[in-house]
Amino acid sequence: KINEMIADCRPVPKETLYFPQIAGSSEALKNMCYKKAHEIYGDPLPKIVEDRLEEEFTSILGHGFGVLYYIAHKLVKHSNEDGYLVGSRGSVGSSFVATMSDITEVNPLPPHYVCPKCQWSEFFTHGEVGGGFDLPDKTCPKCGTPLHKNGHNIPFAIFLGFDGDKVPDIDLNFSGEYHPKAHKYTEELFGKDNVFRAGTIGAVKDKTAYGYVMKWAEAKGIKVNDAYVNSLVAGCTGIKNTTGQHPGGVMVIPRDMDVHHFTPVQYPANKKDSGIITTHFDYHSIEGRLVKLDILGHDDPTVIRMLEDMTGIKATTIPFDDPATLSLFSSTKALGVTPEELGSKVGSLGIPEFGTTFVRQMLVDTKPKTFSELVRISGFSHGTDVWLNNAQDLITSGTVPLKEAVSTRDDIMNYLIQHGIKPKTSFKVMENVRKGKGIDKLNKLGQKTTDYEGELKAGHIPQWFIDSCHKIGYLFPRAHAVAYVMMAFRIAWYKINQPLAYYCAFFTIRAKAFKLSAMIHGLEGQERAMKEIAAKGKSASKIEQDLYSALELAKEMSLRGFSFMNVDINRSAATKFTICDGKILPPFTAIDGLGANVAEQIVAARKEAPFSSKADLKMRGKVSQSLIDVMSQEGCLGDLPEDEQIDLFAM
Repeated sequence: KINEMIADCRPVPKETLYFPQIAGSSEALKNMCYKKAHEIYGDPLPKIVEDRLEEEFTSILGHGFGVLYYIAHKLVKHSNEDGYLVGSRGSVGSSFVATMSDITEVNPLPPHYVCPKCQWSEFFTHGEVGGGFDLPDKTCPKCGTPLHKNGHNIPFAIFLGFDGDKVPDIDLNFSGEYHPKAHKYTEELFGKDNVFRAGTIGAVKDKTAYGYVMKWAEAKGIKVNDAYVNSLVAGCTGIKNTTGQHPGGVMVIPRDMDVHHFTPVQYPANKKDSGIITTHFDYHSIEGRLVKLDILGHDDPTVIRMLEDMTGIKATTIPFDDPATLSLFSSTKALGVTPEELGSKVGSLGIPEFGTTFVRQMLVDTKPKTFSELVRISGFSHGTDVWLNNAQDLITSGTVPLKEAVSTRDDIMNYLIQHGIKPKTSFKVMENVRKGKGIDKLNKLGQKTTDYEGELKAGHIPQWFIDSCHKIGYLFPRAHAVAYVMMAFRIAWYKINQPLAYYCAFFTIRAKAFKLSAMIHGLEGQERAMKEIAAKGKSASKIEQDLYSALELAKEMSLRGFSFMNVDINRSAATKFTICDGKILPPFTAIDGLGANVAEQIVAARKEAPFSSKADLKMRGKVSQSLIDVMSQEGCLGDLPEDEQIDLFAM
């Protein structure tokens, strides 16, 4: 009876995407893209460039996606104007419109030369080269100007689907320092009442559920067998137990609509003092109705900003075919140390994407010589069942060269099209394989509903390629790998050419642990601390493992002839490592137990007047006695007296 009294209602509107509106955004997007394309490639545009823009704009504007690109363009522009580069994630770099509107640095066209002066260009469309950065240096045959090299051969279908109707997912990596400003800027663009953090739902995990069941049984005095426990655990697992928020997801409500048309809103985990309001419904359940912007915080842009500030060298001027930087990924020669001294056959320690033991072993196995091969390695390391028991065996056995093994989803589509398979089949195979579903789709009974494998065999696609596709669980998009490797390559260049600035940036932003007593006494102290941690094996704590990674970089630094000073009460910064007298000066936060707030207080008080005694430091710097004892013990306070001394004879 009650049910009959309730009118039909939908908690979420029908399957339509409600876009925020910015007047004239589609036209502005089109104009800016063609303007930049003409500046780079000339007027008229080469056919390959014209066709790509036409194809993309037909899909983007035809489905009303122009405003999403325009929003992303505005966010990136705002960050760049503040001096922070923005990294792109996911497959947004597959879109040439995204490149021409400065959303991403990744150029998805086939590898090509283009003259910066007279716009002469030459494209390589038959897979002759892995990527544009691998092309040899060349001067323009028309005017003699050194040519620019670009293009990573990424199909647009990777981003918007074969029919161009997939909602674009534009994910951007902003500097962690700039991250809050980016969120604030979205509120300026759309209005505070139209921007909400994407809500998430936390569910009970099986281990937690097991704890609930056992505590309940104990409280009730019930003896339970395993089968009964498992059935109760299964009943509790997956039940909502809290709410949260996506780390960078923002849901945008059109100005002429109310948020409650789509979802209730709330504080995450009901914490009213959090200052954040999220969607009550999990963002997955409403992301097909509302636009979600992914504004994520990332270390790479922060590291690059710090390196630019310290050296005065713009990261965007670094060439991606620099031989010394490329050599870092296959040897230690450019660092001036031997593999035996360093304990690593490659020099990529501390380089994002390439510094872990797992990826360093990959570099040893593959010996990459070009930028496009580094992109492949990034693809291998981010995929599932792509490297181990798959590409690794094919490459090390000599069956397949590195440049042909499947590393990213784009490799499948490009390889099949270049070997005569129909584009639509190539796309469908790629989509199935990248999701770990094999080559053909299966119905619920496990029967094939397509025969793409038959088409591949009829097209003489080699068996190793088919076998490799069957093993893959997940494939990374090449655009994401290219964007990450571009950032990593720039940081590697600074490591070779501006070592002191590089180590300052690494220890300030990337190092998760630092131990003053182990670091400042040079190579001997560093190696001793590493041996102590290594001796613990798997019983080493997470902090000790993090410290070991930081010690590896400190050791490398010592081997290259650089050293740390001790923390200095008169010269150290609050939280950043700085260069001082040709050495690296640690900040106050390098002292165990001294946090950023206390460090900032010390520096603020020191600016007013130098500290005259430990008592003065305690009072004006608001430093506890226990911390002053630690600082004295570590030798950070120099000859600072205990208390104010009054010289009677001077009176």
